[in-house]
Amino acid sequence: MKKSQKLLFIVILILLFLSQYKLVMPLMYKVAASDLFMVDSKDQASPLPIATPLSNIAYMQCNHYIKSELGADAIVTFPEKALNAWTLGNYEYLIHGEFGVTDKASNTGNKKYTCRIMYKNSDDQEGILDFANWSIVGVSGVEK
Repeated sequence: MKKSQKLLFIVILILLFLSQYKLVMPLMYKVAASDLFMVDSKDQASPLPIATPLSNIAYMQCNHYIKSELGADAIVTFPEKALNAWTLGNYEYLIHGEFGVTDKASNTGNKKYTCRIMYKNSDDQEGILDFANWSIVGVSGVEK
């Protein structure tokens, strides 16, 4: 490599670092400090487990999903309430529960699961009991 190419490489590298430091990063800080990513919702997140009517309906919807995933051959029973439920804010819930399952061969067992579920209609709670208005983000602990 020629000496002029090395010098050009170093100058370009310095210009890239300066543009990153003086142009890109200040812009990123302004975007992060703005209200661009703020979601205004009546449902606030909580680090503590909750038991509200909405979390109970979220538990019921998770149970409905689990029953449909296990199929008609399995007999599934759920307790009256979840072990724990947390609100993640903006009508998104994390449900930790358990269920009893009996399969075709009459094998019975209890399983624990975690379900992340979101109510799609935000503050409009008119269709809260309709499963179509809920979205299952993910479920762990359930195998067919």
